[in-house]
Amino acid sequence: MSKYVKGLLQAQLERKLTDDKVSDFLIVSLSGIDGVDNNLMRGQLKEKGVTLMMVKNSLIKKAMVNCEMGLSSEMFTGQCSIVYGGDSIVDVAKEMVDWGRKLPTLEIKGAFLEDATMDAKAAVGLSEMLTRSELQAHIVALAMSPASKLVAAIGAPAGAIAGCLKTIIDKEDDEEKQAA
Repeated sequence: MSKYVKGLLQAQLERKLTDDKVSDFLIVSLSGIDGVDNNLMRGQLKEKGVTLMMVKNSLIKKAMVNCEMGLSSEMFTGQCSIVYGGDSIVDVAKEMVDWGRKLPTLEIKGAFLEDATMDAKAAVGLSEMLTRSELQAHIVALAMSPASKLVAAIGAPAGAIAGCLKTIIDKEDDEEKQAA
């Protein structure tokens, strides 16, 4: 490949990284995966908003340096693809770990997250974290907890008074029936 063509590919890759606002991604190896499984995986990932892109190692290294994303060159050895998108890197990691169970030859090499690199073990560990929507649900539940306790505390004495009044009314009704 000529220098001119490599320059064009690198510029296109840099545009892709900046236009898609790619700030975190997983690095995977797809060696040993046949075309049918590869297309099936890409299609299902695309439905979930996740993009899988094959990259030339030397070009992605230069593009990352030019985009000021730090250097994660130690992970770009052998056949590499980057996977990004979804709501967060956690969603991407969960998807790729699921695909790793279906396709045992798929290898997660690492991750690039907030200008730092993560090894394969840490990248797989991302899949065990809560997703953004799950975290939001936990925050809402925590915010609602004091309010529900306050409502229960305010309502408890009124409930006790109502219970006492009901008992008195029932007792008077029983006395009237016995008197009659």
